[in-house]
Amino acid sequence: MSYIMDLRKTMGHRILMQCAGSVIIENERGEILLGRRTDNHLWGYAGGAKELGETIENCAQRELQEETGLIADELVFFCVNSGPEAHYVYPNGDEVDNVEVVYLCRKYHGEIRPQAEEIEELRFFPLDGLPEISPPIRGVVQRYREMRRAAEAGEDRF
Repeated sequence: MSYIMDLRKTMGHRILMQCAGSVIIENERGEILLGRRTDNHLWGYAGGAKELGETIENCAQRELQEETGLIADELVFFCVNSGPEAHYVYPNGDEVDNVEVVYLCRKYHGEIRPQAEEIEELRFFPLDGLPEISPPIRGVVQRYREMRRAAEAGEDRF
């Protein structure tokens, strides 16, 4: 049983502050791996809540492997997602105030397979053809797109 699920037994749907680790996977064509969520049917990168005693890096690696089947060979810090844009109410009524540490990963291995309980489908998308992104991470995906465009234009933002 996870720490968050244990808290939910006591707290019900009330707002919880949740620390999360996430990974944006980029392939050699510059596309990013997104999964369609089973709860809201919108798309997002791999990530989830940190367990007690776990480092945020290990959380991100674990969530990536659980949700996608991929193993990160190298993680690079990208950003922290927090504040009003990271607040979310899940379709089941659970409410969270996320503090999410997001990493980029361009070196990885493994076989892509979605975690059936959480992910309906996994696909790589070009940045100019992204599907509808899940609300609490839209700002992160937009920031990533801006960083990539700046890099392609020769600006060094990362």
